Amino acid sequence: MTQYSPAWAHGELQEIFPNIFFVMGTNITTHEGVELQHSCNMVVVKHGNELTLINTVRLNDKGLAALDNVGHVTNVVRIGAFHGRHDAFYLDRYSAKLWALKGMQHANEKITDVELTPQSQMPFPNCALFVFETSIHPEGILHLNQEGGILITCDSVKNWTAIDEFFSEQTGKLYENLGFLGTATISKIWQQACQIQAQDFARLKLLSFKHLLSAHGEPLLKVADEKLAKTIKQEFKIE
Repeated sequence: MTQYSPAWAHGELQEIFPNIFFVMGTNITTHEGVELQHSCNMVVVKHGNELTLINTVRLNDKGLAALDNVGHVTNVVRIGAFHGRHDAFYLDRYSAKLWALKGMQHANEKITDVELTPQSQMPFPNCALFVFETSIHPEGILHLNQEGGILITCDSVKNWTAIDEFFSEQTGKLYENLGFLGTATISKIWQQACQIQAQDFARLKLLSFKHLLSAHGEPLLKVADEKLAKTIKQEFKIE
């Protein structure tokens, strides 16, 4: 029997842009014997009555009722190697289709239904896939062609500007001390884990966008291109 991760504390499902929803929740993990509790986000895109879930966060019964009121969950999209623990819950509950990058390994023996590539079909219109070609772990970004351009990221670009309500006090202090907080940040730990090379971010900088919806942190609206360009310059010396 599948063992699902629990539904931890989360906020309300909010419509950030027309037919694009965002909910912030909790993730609890153990790393090198230390329990870490921080926030994580799910993005929901509606097309017709179909809902696509990106960077899944398990919702409680009230949250699921709100989700069902928006539409029917049809697709689950996984763009980050280090996420996906809640995918199985939604795949089973809604008989949804799993879209994922090539080489992605899933929990609970799930299998990719549709392999995502920059040339492949996408789960909804006006969406393109950016892939980190130098990464040793599968990682991508969805680029939505609306509202001046929207990036949906997993672990590659975060926007933790402050410790929010879904952090534990201990993890919040640790992340502050490690310098994890900031606008449109690119984690050095993630860079090292994936062995990312600067050329990927040189390509990313060429995309046209104004907004960032990350799996971690608050939505960054209207100025995401400027803020990410500044980070890329700091991290990789790319003008």
